[in-house]
Amino acid sequence: MRHHAFGRTPFIVTDVGFGAWQIGGAWGDVSEADGRAALNAALDAGMTFIDTADVYGDGRSEKIIADVLKARGGERPMVATKAGRRLNPHVADGYTKVNLEGFIDRSLKNLGVESLDLVQLHCPPTEVLYRPEVFAGLDALQKAGKIKGYGVSVEKVEEALKAIEYPGVLSIQIIYNIIRQRPDHLFFTEAKRKNVAVIARVPLASGLLSGKITRDTQFASDDHRNFNRHGEAFDVGETFAGVPFEVGLQAVEEVRKLVPSGASMAAFALRWILMNEAVTVVIPGARNAEQAKANAAAVDLAPLSADVMVATREIYERLIAPHVHHRW
Repeated sequence: MRHHAFGRTPFIVTDVGFGAWQIGGAWGDVSEADGRAALNAALDAGMTFIDTADVYGDGRSEKIIADVLKARGGERPMVATKAGRRLNPHVADGYTKVNLEGFIDRSLKNLGVESLDLVQLHCPPTEVLYRPEVFAGLDALQKAGKIKGYGVSVEKVEEALKAIEYPGVLSIQIIYNIIRQRPDHLFFTEAKRKNVAVIARVPLASGLLSGKITRDTQFASDDHRNFNRHGEAFDVGETFAGVPFEVGLQAVEEVRKLVPSGASMAAFALRWILMNEAVTVVIPGARNAEQAKANAAAVDLAPLSADVMVATREIYERLIAPHVHHRW
């Protein structure tokens, strides 16, 4: 895997990391044993970046990560977590230094560390990004040594552009994939200019871009691809990247024609993301060791041709953009 700096931090990360939402919850039945196996397989493949959150399984994801890393020993990968979504109600007024410190203290305990490598505001209400006191509080927590740095996970490009106006913001996590291309229109340019790390999440559009989902695929009742199909639980953009299911399936069939012989669509979709130099790390999730190994294989694909990149843009603009481009 390619290794490079994580923005303005001293961390060196691989371009493919491990997204730990699936081993926490909201993806159907993923046992702790499978979760550990998936994470171990990712680390065995050389990944040096793990992304999690305090609400993934109410801390289960963070605890699995802590257990696996303790058992493995040796040099630790960079572990990024998130804070804010434990607020109930999840409103801007809840983003106080006291509340954030409480969430951070809980993650420190779950992860078994004295300082978090990176804490990210977890898709906060847009208003939070217009409150300098929130970021002053994070600066104070960094100075106190509880966090080594902080970033923001966002839903919208506009939120990303606002967040990087704050000098302390080291990273932005944003949805970016073949069927969510808007970030590369302006935001990526600004992120590169300011040397802000970019974490690309939902890279496979909740599995759509694996090419294995069909109209007949059934999802468990506790899988967000069932219960959040229309944004009932959280932002609909997190489920199938916000693309209507039938439209997404149509786009996938067109993308399938571009996948090189012998390559999986998932690896192709991840390689597509890595074609953009503004992306620091992409964080596909995995339910088991096999999926983690398959994600790592994306780095073995040759760079995609200019013709292929143009073709994916055409598919996006023709089929997908009318549904998502103006929303996120």
